[in-house]
Amino acid sequence: MAKKVKVYSTPTCPYCIRAKQFFKDNSIDFENIDVSSDPVGQREMVKISGQMAVPVIDIEGKIMVGFDKEAIKAELGL
Repeated sequence: MAKKVKVYSTPTCPYCIRAKQFFKDNSIDFENIDVSSDPVGQREMVKISGQMAVPVIDIEGKIMVGFDKEAIKAELGL
């Protein structure tokens, strides 16, 4: 069963773009939350990560700050 993935990002962040492309390339469904235009999403991101940095990736409650392809692959079992 696929894990639930959320990506907190901004449209101009290069690591956010890479993270979302990685999920698309691997056919992994994800919910994108644009924290530059979604204040509720931004507060949620800060609450779960303690940071304003993007991307923040939430994989079934496992919070990752930044785009670490190997850690993401390990968490998703790829």
